[in-house]
Amino acid sequence: MSHTDLEKAHEDAAALEPAGPVPDPGIEEHPPRFTDTDEQAANRAYRQIVGLLAAVPVLVLVFLVVYFAVPKDAQLVLFGTNLKMQTTLLGLSAGLAALLIGVSAVQWARVLMNDAEMVEDRHSAGSPPQAREQAAAIWNTGVEDSGVRRRKLLGTGIAGALGLMVIPAVVSLADLGPWPTADVRAQTIEKTIWAEGIHLVNDVNNRRLKASELEIGQLVNAEPENLQDLEGAAYQQAKAKAAIIVVRMDPNAIRIPDSRRDWQVDGILCYSKICTHVGCPISLWEQQTHHLLCPCHQSTFDLGNSGVVVFGPAARSLPQLPITTDAEGYLVARSDFTVPVGPSFFERDSSKDFQEGDR
Repeated sequence: MSHTDLEKAHEDAAALEPAGPVPDPGIEEHPPRFTDTDEQAANRAYRQIVGLLAAVPVLVLVFLVVYFAVPKDAQLVLFGTNLKMQTTLLGLSAGLAALLIGVSAVQWARVLMNDAEMVEDRHSAGSPPQAREQAAAIWNTGVEDSGVRRRKLLGTGIAGALGLMVIPAVVSLADLGPWPTADVRAQTIEKTIWAEGIHLVNDVNNRRLKASELEIGQLVNAEPENLQDLEGAAYQQAKAKAAIIVVRMDPNAIRIPDSRRDWQVDGILCYSKICTHVGCPISLWEQQTHHLLCPCHQSTFDLGNSGVVVFGPAARSLPQLPITTDAEGYLVARSDFTVPVGPSFFERDSSKDFQEGDR
């Protein structure tokens, strides 16, 4: 194509373009819905929506019955797959209730609410009084268009359905774990598997620790011998609370309060391995100062002074396990820890924790 032909093509294209802006097409004609022209159809849709909302309380009741009546270990075989019956039925009932609320809301908007298109001109950020009055009028118009005033069960149904859906949520929260009553805490987070006569064993080879074989300055990561009797989650939970460190120090170079004279064996002491700040495992041992350092947040405990905190964010001394020896000289526990191990919690009683100067 020559240069002259190209210029002519551009001129022809420019002539076809509109000279001014595209005119406002306005709002398209609104086609009426079948519920707008047929009152019986609108009433049928109304009854359907109310029916969907009425099924929600029934499903909530089913949820509660399943939660309290179906055993947690009951099995349900579905398409050749073994499922937990309780959790499956809870999910189906609560999920279906939420689905019905959503479907009814969508259907309500599709067939009963006023769907006429409207244009709202932009205005400044500050709303004058007449604008607020206009907003109130628009709100009232919206309420009128929703049909709530004429079909009062719609508003009651949706409010009741949404309100009842709080019940499954609240009930489900109770299933996150046992209520932390004093008795429950005493048997769970405040108790370990340590007991009188339980041997201390190396956590690598599970060999019993003999007092005569430990050297001054040595630290050993250990655990209770009866830990090997557990499996799975019970094993992991018990180990997380019962893990210990065993250290031997010169009895003449450390402070042993009168109340803990029989908690040690010739300078051999045993402490929880779990930091009292946020529960990190600790074993960074400084032989000369008798300090134990937590690698997470640098909390430092003086094992030569009953595990008191000498630095860092930890607020409680490291719990000490009372130990002694059996007839063959192997280290055994005298009892469980006298205070809960691990980080603090709201209900924990800290009055029994060792403090600097305690005897």
